[in-house]
Amino acid sequence: MSTRKGKVVVVGSLNMDIVVQTTRFPEKGETLSGQEVHFHPGGKGANQAVACARQGHETVMLGAVGEDAFGKSLLESLEGNGVNTGRLLSKPGVVTGIASITLAEQDNSIVVVPGANGALTSVDVTAWKDIISEAAIMLVQLEIPMEAVAEAVNLAEGQGIPIILNPAPACNIPEDILRKVSYITPNQSELYAITGIDPEAEGLEKAIDALLDRGPEIVIATLGSKGAAWKERGGSLHRAAAHRVEVADTTGAGDAFNGGLACSLAMSLGIEYSVKHGIAVSALAVTKFGAQDGMPTLQEVELFKSR
Repeated sequence: MSTRKGKVVVVGSLNMDIVVQTTRFPEKGETLSGQEVHFHPGGKGANQAVACARQGHETVMLGAVGEDAFGKSLLESLEGNGVNTGRLLSKPGVVTGIASITLAEQDNSIVVVPGANGALTSVDVTAWKDIISEAAIMLVQLEIPMEAVAEAVNLAEGQGIPIILNPAPACNIPEDILRKVSYITPNQSELYAITGIDPEAEGLEKAIDALLDRGPEIVIATLGSKGAAWKERGGSLHRAAAHRVEVADTTGAGDAFNGGLACSLAMSLGIEYSVKHGIAVSALAVTKFGAQDGMPTLQEVELFKSR
């Protein structure tokens, strides 16, 4: 058996989410009193790493924080969830990434300051070549600079390691990256942004085909309450239904799906099983508050799937 069987390496972002709740959004120049403030560990990379670790997988998080209290708190949260943080970078003179979230009027506004996430370089990633080489699968998103994403993809592809690209937030992705990706996991808005084809108005399969033509081996589109759909190049479109659950908080739903998917693919359990497992992880995650706090354990997921 390969020594890297099951190990997931996540290359991505770490943020502290500062969530303020108030009755309404302030006008320009206005000061309002808020009702509550909460500090939640976040960032798509860190969320996905926690999702994997709670599924019982050896998980390594590669990214950067600042030399500040938020950075220390994020590391402690990851370690408390069983994520290996031994190779995370602490960037001097740079703040840890934050997301400032205001909740009001059943809506939200978000300001993200990338901080150390935005300071991650291709040279930083190159220094992780040895740990990436141990991965059964590598998971990467787009909340870090594209040069860092490209280097991670190059290192994994050069060593025959399957790559999952979660293209969030949506942006222009270089063709060279798309050609090296094994799996890409857009939601419908990201699929539209990448291909210019509206999956609802013009057809989901048409949009998926357009993305497959640009290089990925398999496109897995997440469809919210409609589950997910996937297609291999030259294959047919497949779908998996969502689960009916009582939704408490959708924050991190996509990260939960990607973590569950990555764990199953790392164990060579096949694309259909892996997509369905990701859907189950995501379904349980939205029944709890907080992106990382809401990530379910493997035992919870298996019990949920057996019902």
